[in-house]
Amino acid sequence: MPILNRAAELQTEVSGWRQHLHTIPELNFDLPQTSAFVAQKLREFGCDEVATGIAKTGVVAIIEGRLGAGSTIGMRADMDALPIHEAAAHPHRSKTPGIMHACGHDGHTAMLLGAAKYLAETRNFAGRVALIFQPAEEGGGGGNVMVQEGMMERFGIDKVFGMHNMPGLPVGQFAMKPGPIMAATAEFTITVKGRGGHAAMPNQTVDPIVIASQIVAAFQTIVSRSTDPIESLVVSVTKLHAGDAYNIIPETAELAGTVRTLKKEVAALAKKRIHEICEGIAAANGATVDIDYDSNYPVTFNHEDETVFAGDVASVIAGDAQVNRAMPPVMGGEDFSYMLEARPGAFIFIGNGDTASLHHPGYDFNDEAIAHGVSYWVRLAETALPA
Repeated sequence: MPILNRAAELQTEVSGWRQHLHTIPELNFDLPQTSAFVAQKLREFGCDEVATGIAKTGVVAIIEGRLGAGSTIGMRADMDALPIHEAAAHPHRSKTPGIMHACGHDGHTAMLLGAAKYLAETRNFAGRVALIFQPAEEGGGGGNVMVQEGMMERFGIDKVFGMHNMPGLPVGQFAMKPGPIMAATAEFTITVKGRGGHAAMPNQTVDPIVIASQIVAAFQTIVSRSTDPIESLVVSVTKLHAGDAYNIIPETAELAGTVRTLKKEVAALAKKRIHEICEGIAAANGATVDIDYDSNYPVTFNHEDETVFAGDVASVIAGDAQVNRAMPPVMGGEDFSYMLEARPGAFIFIGNGDTASLHHPGYDFNDEAIAHGVSYWVRLAETALPA
């Protein structure tokens, strides 16, 4: 069965919601306008319960099926934007300089709202649907906060599903895989403390820039020489700051970056090697080093049965040929991982077409994907919760 007729009918209305949300991007947990808009719509649809203030600005709505008792399925969308200045000039561009929806969370929210409207109208399922609108996915760990606040227990959620758009994947296609689908993330900040002095007399100094450069170069061996070539690991230094004059060797140098991996064991190895490399090189050069290592989001791990189920639902919407059930893992991070640690479920990607990449100032969610996403959510609920 292709996309639902009712989902196609809702396309224009849901696109309007999406474009409105795009104009009012908000960051992290500070989403007063976004969460208020979401809660208002859910109440207008006639949801049986609309709970606000979860993880500060998160919203959870409950829709009861009309076909009797059953389990509760959670369906999640993220709501926050990114601190990026929008480059596009479309009519619905961001009204807030320096903030934009560069990851499509406006589209995720709108699609789940479209599904909420449909499901509240039809209620053609047994049990309950929990619609989860989450703040602070972009680094704030809002998914973890919702779980820690007891969301799963409070609403009796038995299984949980998430969806994210993917630029480059054609509109109307879906992709997923069982097991690790997105990486665990970690961030590090390393301060090398040397001895500053005149740049013309480097022998009287302990140059932190030279030492930091050696550390950056040595980090490249963590992947190439310390890790099994079959494993997935990224170690990237993304910042290096030191000094402010041509003729002065500074006292300190600071470098920072990220680690991405698909296995806990590899993550532990990378952390261990980063400490060993920094401490060893610093000691060899007569310097000291401070290491701030923050293990962030865990691996987004799709449960086998739920991933097969999600793929089957996507195939009903798009056809078998349009569903990739063995996509390569993505080394980006995702805090839906916390929800998948708390409950069985699956995370799926939906095609956004030939658009700018995620986190790019020229990105915009493709509204042509909306009917496909709404149809997926509706079919997922109705199939998972039969009479």
